[in-house]
Amino acid sequence: MKILLVYPKCPDTFWGFKYALDFISRKAGQPPLGLITVAAMLPQEWEKKLVDMNVTSLRNEDLEWADYVFISAMSIQKKSSLELIARCKEKGAKTVAGGPLFTADFEDFGDVDHLVLNEAEITLPLFLEDLENGCAKAIYQSDEFCDLEKSPLPLFELLDIKKYAVMNLQYSRGCPFDCEFCNISTLFGDNVRTKSRAQVIAELDALSELGYKGSVFFVDDNFIGNKKKLKKEILPAITDWVKMHHRRFTFLTETSVNLADDEKLMTMMVEAGFNTVFVGIETTNEESLVECGKNQNSNRDLLESVRKMQGSGLLVNAGFILGFDNDPPAIFEKMSEFIQNSGIVNAMIGLLNAPRNTRLYKRLIDEGRLVLEPTGDNTDLSMNFDPKLGREAIMEGYRKVIQAVYSPHPYYKRVKKFLTEFHPNKDMKYFSESLQVKAFLKSVMMLGIMEKGRRYYWQLFFWTLFRRPKLFPMAMTFAVYGFHFRKYFYPLM
Repeated sequence: MKILLVYPKCPDTFWGFKYALDFISRKAGQPPLGLITVAAMLPQEWEKKLVDMNVTSLRNEDLEWADYVFISAMSIQKKSSLELIARCKEKGAKTVAGGPLFTADFEDFGDVDHLVLNEAEITLPLFLEDLENGCAKAIYQSDEFCDLEKSPLPLFELLDIKKYAVMNLQYSRGCPFDCEFCNISTLFGDNVRTKSRAQVIAELDALSELGYKGSVFFVDDNFIGNKKKLKKEILPAITDWVKMHHRRFTFLTETSVNLADDEKLMTMMVEAGFNTVFVGIETTNEESLVECGKNQNSNRDLLESVRKMQGSGLLVNAGFILGFDNDPPAIFEKMSEFIQNSGIVNAMIGLLNAPRNTRLYKRLIDEGRLVLEPTGDNTDLSMNFDPKLGREAIMEGYRKVIQAVYSPHPYYKRVKKFLTEFHPNKDMKYFSESLQVKAFLKSVMMLGIMEKGRRYYWQLFFWTLFRRPKLFPMAMTFAVYGFHFRKYFYPLM
């Protein structure tokens, strides 16, 4: 068999960092980990070729070469996926599709020859057995969750690692929390399943053997879902590995805000090489947190929680959501103030949407308020339901928050506040040194000479150079991020 694994194109998004990637000559933020994991589940003797449409083009010759085209995608890639499937059908290429998009919306993909849904560790072997016996079915599903210790080592060698800003790996699936708007527990369950220490180290070894140096993103939806195992096995093993390899990698991941309650865990993460965490703060309004079941964020000083994490040496990125039923008219101003006061530089502010099969989706159907299917992007000015504050009021408030957070003056001011208060681990590398020179020289030209807000760039440049010189690379990287955010949010600025 000749297998072509294709990852559809992602649209321009907040976290895509499209305009920042140009500074470091990278095509995409991270590779399609799901597809290269699926590739490792296929028979070893089969030929395999990967085409990530975010870093290279898909040629007709690729489709003609393949016996089967395997496609995996997230919800935000739906448009590109439909176009890809239509192209495959036109060329007579047989398709096999799976992943979050197809699992949630499989009814929308009637042109796919074989839908292999839910977790591939369970459903893919069933498909392969039927394929060998000449009786492959149109759809494979399972309500079971796999044992992650049986998940294979991804075929990292299929990647062109020089085209990506970071590499990624997955340690766990599932989340112990059940926020109303989130589909993670629907897709992966509320029981946190994990890989073994040996698996994690094997994946680090595989990346190292490819010659990779830089940041590795643990893509777990909640890395600290099983704190006991992290502390006892995984973090000590990673710590030993990075010391042995002279801190070849640094790590970033996603966690819940209750990480701030565990000083030992934060210390261990930093010691292991973690320098950045993404946290879903969502809202500063207590009633809205209760509404959406974000219990881990309720009844706490969220500002202090952020300061604890950043005080431990972890750079905090965060997500915020507008549009909850209990959001008051003052929410827009309060959210802007919180973001500025927290010093969270990368604050992803989105509009509430209801993904399929979430508790929110079902509630809005019952209330007769669901009007559209979600796009998968909560920063594209879409809301797929009728909000109680009123669509017009939310859109106007959203625009004001974006301006208050990402216009040059408040953005650079927030960067300076963060740099003033941040105390990094002295041994930590926060950004790839090999890419800093290119990015710095381009930032001088683009941000220091060509952009209208260049005076704020130079203010930050000299302030950091003289006040926090060790953080100068970080300051310049944030300047580049700001350029991306302003370009991305340009219609609202």
